[in-house]
Amino acid sequence: MIETDIIIIGAGPAGLFAVFEAGLLKMHCHLVDSLAVPGGQLAEIYPKKPIYDIPGYPVILAGDLVQNLMKQIEPFKPGFTLGERAETFERMEDGRFRLITNKGTVLVAPVVVIAGGLGCFEPRKPPIERIEDYEDKGVDYIVKDPEKYRQKRVVIAGGGDSALDWAIFLADIAEEVVLVHRRSEFRGAPDSVEKVLTLEKQGRIRIITRAQVVGLEGNGVLGGVEIQEDERENRVEGTDYFIPLFGLSPKLGPIADWGLQLDNNAIEVNPLDYSTNIPGIYAIGDINTYPGKLKLILCGFHEGTLMVQSAYKRVNPEKKLSFKYTTVTGVTGF
Repeated sequence: MIETDIIIIGAGPAGLFAVFEAGLLKMHCHLVDSLAVPGGQLAEIYPKKPIYDIPGYPVILAGDLVQNLMKQIEPFKPGFTLGERAETFERMEDGRFRLITNKGTVLVAPVVVIAGGLGCFEPRKPPIERIEDYEDKGVDYIVKDPEKYRQKRVVIAGGGDSALDWAIFLADIAEEVVLVHRRSEFRGAPDSVEKVLTLEKQGRIRIITRAQVVGLEGNGVLGGVEIQEDERENRVEGTDYFIPLFGLSPKLGPIADWGLQLDNNAIEVNPLDYSTNIPGIYAIGDINTYPGKLKLILCGFHEGTLMVQSAYKRVNPEKKLSFKYTTVTGVTGF
């Protein structure tokens, strides 16, 4: 049995930064994640994806952000149970929670923080006939290593931030980038839209709007895509890779049966401290919802910061919290 101050379910960026904030208040954390490595989606799905909205970093790769977060929490020596899924929990007679993973690991703490990102997730696949035949043979739903596409001809489908960001990034790597979107306007960040349109004017990206990929061609591996553009069909021959980026389909998994108040697969929280309807259980990051919620990494950092202030009172009910700036307290001495 593992005993700690705070059990954090999810070792993504929000969960990792919460370890730092808890450490400043001398609380110990143990993280549980179904993935084999810390970092959540950043490490598992798009470690090479550039991120533009982390304060102090005009741009940073997702994998590098994870490495920085791990270095930042190193002084606080958190525990990790990786490759295991949080399965069941119960409140013990002394008020603490007992959590059991799918592999039988038992953890006990007075506070549980759910920072599971989107929960268990899988990519949303476009309704294209026989698309499964080309998976890992030219069809990729996730970009893990952009070097794979160097000097290749790539078709990206989607109009959100991921599609725009990867179109911008791959414009410097791929031989050709074609961006297909079913609407005439993109729904990504305005700055990214402006960059994509500039790249189109420079001839570095080809954009096809009010269109969608409806078919795939190839003999064993992808060789081309069929695009329905308004009333006519268009064909992009010699395509090496088709990357549909329509987001992820989230599933809460066993957490959905814990009695938490939910709203469309998200956990409802009080934005004062991100507590749930079960006292002692909090939710931060993409997995929670409240009025005005934004699914941004930096918002998850903020939520974790406020959450630990409330968690401290549950872990140390007899102590008075005295908050100090990190420039006053320092970190290395903990």
